[in-house]
Amino acid sequence: MGERAQKETGTGDRELVRALTAAVRGEVSGSSTDRALVTMDASNYRRVPRAVVAPRDAADVAAALQICREHGVPVVPRGGGTSIAGQATGTGVVLDFTRHMRRIVALDPEARTAVVQPGVICDELRSAAAAHGLTFGPDPSTHSRCTIGGMIGNNSCGSHSVAWGTTADNVSALDVLTYGGERVRAGQGWEGVPGALAEGVRALVDGDLALLRTGFPELPRRISGYALDALLPEHGVDLARALTGSEGTLGVLTEATVKLVEAPAARVLAVLGYPDESAAAEAAHTLLPYGPLTVEGMASDLVPDPGGLPKGGAWLFVEMGGGSPEEARARAEELCRAAAADGVTDHLLVSDPAGQRALWRVREDASGTATRMPDGSEAWPGWEDCAVPPERLGGYLRDFRGLLGQHGLRGTPYGHFGDGCIHVRIDFDLLSEAGIRRFRDFSHDLGDLVVAHGGSLSGEHGDGQARAELLPKMYGAELVGLFGRFKDIWDPAGGLNPGMLVRPDRMDENLRFAVLPRKPVDVEFGYPHDKGDFSAAVRRCVGVAKCRNTAVSGAGVMCPSFRATGEEQHSTRGRARLLHEMLAGEVVTDGWRSTEVRDALDLCLSCKGCRSDCPVGVDMATYKAEFLHHHYEGRLRPAAHYAMGRLPLWLRAASVARLAPVINAAARVGPLAALAKRAGGIAAERTIPEIAPEPFTRWLTRRMPSGTRILSSNRVATLWPDTFTNHLAPSVGRAAVKVLEAAGKEVLLPGKDRKPVCCGLTYVSTGQLDQARKVMRRTLDRVEPTLGSPVVVLEPSCAATLRTDLPELLPDDPRAAELAGSVRTLAQYLEEYAPDWRPPRVDRPVAGQTHCHQHAVLGDAAERRLRERAGLTGELSGGCCGLAGNFGFERGHYDVSVACAEEQLLPAVRDAAPDAEIVADGFSCRTQLAQLGARPGRHLAEVLAEHL
Repeated sequence: MGERAQKETGTGDRELVRALTAAVRGEVSGSSTDRALVTMDASNYRRVPRAVVAPRDAADVAAALQICREHGVPVVPRGGGTSIAGQATGTGVVLDFTRHMRRIVALDPEARTAVVQPGVICDELRSAAAAHGLTFGPDPSTHSRCTIGGMIGNNSCGSHSVAWGTTADNVSALDVLTYGGERVRAGQGWEGVPGALAEGVRALVDGDLALLRTGFPELPRRISGYALDALLPEHGVDLARALTGSEGTLGVLTEATVKLVEAPAARVLAVLGYPDESAAAEAAHTLLPYGPLTVEGMASDLVPDPGGLPKGGAWLFVEMGGGSPEEARARAEELCRAAAADGVTDHLLVSDPAGQRALWRVREDASGTATRMPDGSEAWPGWEDCAVPPERLGGYLRDFRGLLGQHGLRGTPYGHFGDGCIHVRIDFDLLSEAGIRRFRDFSHDLGDLVVAHGGSLSGEHGDGQARAELLPKMYGAELVGLFGRFKDIWDPAGGLNPGMLVRPDRMDENLRFAVLPRKPVDVEFGYPHDKGDFSAAVRRCVGVAKCRNTAVSGAGVMCPSFRATGEEQHSTRGRARLLHEMLAGEVVTDGWRSTEVRDALDLCLSCKGCRSDCPVGVDMATYKAEFLHHHYEGRLRPAAHYAMGRLPLWLRAASVARLAPVINAAARVGPLAALAKRAGGIAAERTIPEIAPEPFTRWLTRRMPSGTRILSSNRVATLWPDTFTNHLAPSVGRAAVKVLEAAGKEVLLPGKDRKPVCCGLTYVSTGQLDQARKVMRRTLDRVEPTLGSPVVVLEPSCAATLRTDLPELLPDDPRAAELAGSVRTLAQYLEEYAPDWRPPRVDRPVAGQTHCHQHAVLGDAAERRLRERAGLTGELSGGCCGLAGNFGFERGHYDVSVACAEEQLLPAVRDAAPDAEIVADGFSCRTQLAQLGARPGRHLAEVLAEHL
């Protein structure tokens, strides 16, 4: 952060940044990039800070606070930025705890406690505790990237709160710094609290004992407001609990002592089906006496494809634990028998951890998937987590649905049914004045409804700016006034997170959409899922930050560059934020010419992982291509764009001139190769791949019979001669021909005249979209006579380009959609058009990697089944190989490219059995393996052909 060029705005900001830099050992930045990255969290709100500080320790925090006091600048602490009420945004200095202050200081298994810094990721603490059979109980759906500090600030909960409570239930002591610079050790009692501060708080409590004893509703998920009742004598004067959930408005957390709980040795997930949402909601609280770990609910409108779930219109996910698998299953079966009396339509017991994770992913991705309605329209947080007493949930949900209808709104409730806490994204129109008025009117009416049911405006994520305005409805003016006095005792200058919780900004102020252009901007891609609107495409990112996961799970891919660098600007969310600010024009002011956006996109591998792994389908590869097109329009491009972006042109020219042997010989001469790499923008560490002396198309044409013949369509297989297969790896094409012929097919090239065809991939990935369209139209002209027949594409990246980029760049050409619909991988084609063919038995273990484009666009189910039929056992790794077409070859990308390969691909290959087949269908993946000294990989077609 500190090394990047800064665009500071205003003399005051420069002075502030200079003063902070002199006082703080951590990074300090007033650059437009770093400020743009934290203008938003996962809420509807946006506030622009003046500077960002990444403190190294508590002393840095104290120094930053001192400078901010001297300059009269407010401060907001920030963790993972996944808050959904706006409380992780600020107009002054943002303290980013995710960079340095993320150490687990101590873990005591006997005392079942841990001492952590605020930037520790929830899952990091849970993993450390798991080694001792323990866990940290609270686990919000963002547990893989949210921080303990953020969880304490919001009093986060999660799906296991019916067993282990909220974060406040799991906190022992907090070390905080006030805006005034006082150090506080908050636990139980007044020890560790400076005298004047303790005296002020004690006087406030003693002066309103009756109000504190009667003003707070009793329910498990009461998160709204300050927990002043925790300071009552009968509650042990629990100052740590009172500060938990204060949203950074009272003090800045520097260290926390948290409680750990015993993790069950075994778990079984019972999925209970109910006729509808109301039935599930009515039944949820009746399951609590059986001691479940979770009681999560969601209805069919959140799960359009309920395959694998029990029949029903709504489901409860109930996790049962035990000391052994048998005990856990017995407890789950007992619960299912009891539930049968409450209208369960069907149930499913899942003991397999992988099966449980797959089902939990449906639930955990809900905060993102619910952001798009089934018809593609947008939905937003704002009423994400209100809670009512669990026994009143069914009635509340019916009234809630009715209120939505009265206001002409739609939403998809889901969440923690066992705790009476409901998450929902609602299709508010936050772009027009009328829509914002409706948002405000509905919010006031819903606040009344929640209170009428004895509930809390917030049941998990805090009030922030989204709901704090409505706190008088829940608590009354007198108790809200007491909140204000409590804030003033801790923060008399009002420097900590102003506008949140106490004396809040209005809920319809600071909306992040207000700065976006009101008319669609001119773009090249069609953006069919966003009605052609690039702003709507960028708005897809709501900040849930699944792209900030520090480890890829299973076959997932997103986001390899973030995992390699740990930098927010290299996450999908970070890039989307910068594009948002580019469109806004306030912080990032150069539009499509923005160097901030260009630099953030530079390390985007265009792996397309976000297209499938992001819960809201952000497609950064497409956004990058769009940006590069406009950024370099009418300007000189980087050398790599000419060298590798136009690779099909150069390879075709070399083929026509029969220059492959000459070029290959020159590439083996060190000085000549170095000169060529320097001129072409290629990393010096890379070896230039050899060009095949005989392209695949020439080989296939040479062996095809001459003359005109009439063949039935079911005997013909059209094989796409992609650039990589044709000129760099024709052995893959020859192997595919052998396999297809064994399956009873005669292989032909697309089109009638056998002229060269190209999907345009390299032009797209480098943003040369005018040229890409030209290439694509020429290709469509050439293949038009044979359109409608299935086309086998061996290179996954080319198949993905034909499937998605082609119709999205040529949305008005029906031929593009027709060709896209005809694309098949080899495995898909064999399964669909040669279902009776038996592949040869290889009977070996398999290792390697599923191509990232295959994972994101094409799916690999057919490949898995084909490998299984051939006796290739085991799984391919997820992630990205790191070469990713031109990315890993470009100068300046080598280290990140290798880091991506070292994440999954290289370890998987190194650990593979000696007789394992190393399968990598992508040319990039095979090249990365070859150039990094690993065992060579082969296309699945080559493995099968060898054993025919």
